[in-house]
Amino acid sequence: MATAQLSAAPRPSAHPKANPGYGKKSAPDQEPRTGRDFAHLPVREASIAGYLDRLDDEADISIKTLAKHLSYGQCAIGTALNNLSVAGHLRRVRRPVTVDGCPRWVWHTFFSRTARDDAWWDAFLAGEAPVTAPSPQAARSAAYGVLARLGRIDARLTLSAGECGALEEQAAEWFARGAGEAQLVAAVTAGLPERVAHAHGFVRARLLAKLPPEPQPPSCARYEVVCTACGEPGGDGGLSGGLCGGCWGGRPALPADRVHAHVGRLRAALRNGTRTEKGAGA
Repeated sequence: MATAQLSAAPRPSAHPKANPGYGKKSAPDQEPRTGRDFAHLPVREASIAGYLDRLDDEADISIKTLAKHLSYGQCAIGTALNNLSVAGHLRRVRRPVTVDGCPRWVWHTFFSRTARDDAWWDAFLAGEAPVTAPSPQAARSAAYGVLARLGRIDARLTLSAGECGALEEQAAEWFARGAGEAQLVAAVTAGLPERVAHAHGFVRARLLAKLPPEPQPPSCARYEVVCTACGEPGGDGGLSGGLCGGCWGGRPALPADRVHAHVGRLRAALRNGTRTEKGAGA
């Protein structure tokens, strides 16, 4: 079932970037990709989550842009993003910046392949940077899977089961240093010679030579979390699953007489404004 869900996600080729400083941001300390990361989600949400997971940071993941690249409409994508927020996979945030002396808001959507609870998100976005390092077992399992797939990417890099096991620890170290599957594969497969005499030795040499540096301590930037659905701060009631009380359905509806009275005032204001404009034009 998980394979069917993830295979439904299109490949994120040529997906546009957001404006500089905006867009997707990957949450830290995620478990390596396993192929079953979104098996607990419905098919639509698993498909969209798989697509988001493979996008680069700063990709434009607004609802309108996602609708152009996925086989779902804007309403369906908006609902799915709300559900992913509740499931702990994303949060929408904003932070104040100053550009050319003018204050403005910068908006991000943090995405996490590994589902997080409200307490983790609250601590991370408050700058406390909780650390939940990937388990060694998960990293080794993901590393073995990447090595086993190298032969399908390029036959010159076909490895036996024993060779995958021998290289598993070196590949897992890439994940421990924050690299993703795509980064590892690109480092091993880029610029291959015409003939690779010994795939095991060649892959081992590249894994060691191109190993990323040790990760730097996470920054402690503070963000203001906003509702995934409406984009407004949580207010006194806070946010649950990234949604405010109103978008959860917790905010009581206005009485019908107050709604009618408000609509009446709006109509009167529009009529008065129209007459004033005509009178001024005459």
